[in-house]
Amino acid sequence: MRALVLPEHGAIDKLRVVDDHPMPEADNRHVVVRVHASSFNYHDVFTVKGMPGIKVPLPVVIGLDMAGEIAKIGPDVKGWQPGDRVLVNPLNKEKGLMGEMLDGGMEEYCRVAADQLIRMPERVSFEAAASLPVAYGTAHRMLITHRTVKAGDRVVILGASGGVGTGCVILAKQLGAHVIACASSPEKLEKLREIGADDVIDYTQTDFSRWAIDRYGKPQRRSYEGGVDVVINFTGGDTWQPSLKCLKRGGKLLVCGATAGHDPKEDLRYVWSFELQIIGSNSFYDENLIALMQMIEAGTMKPVIDSVLPLEQAADGLRLIAERKVIGKIVVTP
Repeated sequence: MRALVLPEHGAIDKLRVVDDHPMPEADNRHVVVRVHASSFNYHDVFTVKGMPGIKVPLPVVIGLDMAGEIAKIGPDVKGWQPGDRVLVNPLNKEKGLMGEMLDGGMEEYCRVAADQLIRMPERVSFEAAASLPVAYGTAHRMLITHRTVKAGDRVVILGASGGVGTGCVILAKQLGAHVIACASSPEKLEKLREIGADDVIDYTQTDFSRWAIDRYGKPQRRSYEGGVDVVINFTGGDTWQPSLKCLKRGGKLLVCGATAGHDPKEDLRYVWSFELQIIGSNSFYDENLIALMQMIEAGTMKPVIDSVLPLEQAADGLRLIAERKVIGKIVVTP
């Protein structure tokens, strides 16, 4: 069968579409899923490059997120039938992430543990479902499960044009927040307005922290007024300290990743002086994905999909993510 294989770490050019990848078998508590759609995340860029301390068993088929139909069922699998439409939670309890420690979604058929399957509503497309787990599931857990954003909050979202970012924009707006979305081009800013952002900032031209302070008043140590209520920061790097500076007293800094660097310069004076809350959120659970699919079915949420590509163009899609040239998700249809 066809698959997008990473034979060795390095540049995205290392990825190869092969026609003779072995067909998986449905043994024991596993099923074989015919993959209708799989989506990329920035995590796939890290997987291709190689990550310190994480030994990926190469070669591997990349792609964490996938949705499709069950093609075969193992002998010990109960409650599922061939033809069932499923979204896959990419976290395998024994081995780790699909697309990293196990073959992932960028292939025609994928072996999946039955406890990773989530039933898809009929009115949810495979492309929409495959957009959800890592990006929108993470956003849902960070904002809704942890109850970090409420109506009336002023919320700055960094990296707002990507998968997690667009998810945060949509969900924060549904929660009644005033959304301030940061991105790097007029096209991205226009799209962010379309999906609900109240204000947009081109961070290549404007210091987002200074903008927030000038707009909402310099935070004062003895007052809860001035600054924004929440900053969503999954970039890290040199955006970390400016995020602390523009928060009001008692404000929240939400973090679920560090695409620009995990070891930023810190200034603890802002944390104690303004009684800031730094709240981490890791991953997502089935209930987050189920809730998101229910929202799609009800018409209250639609994932932002930049492009839907065939497997032959998958590496080009991942390159666009690495170069930060996408708005929303890149979906591949193996």
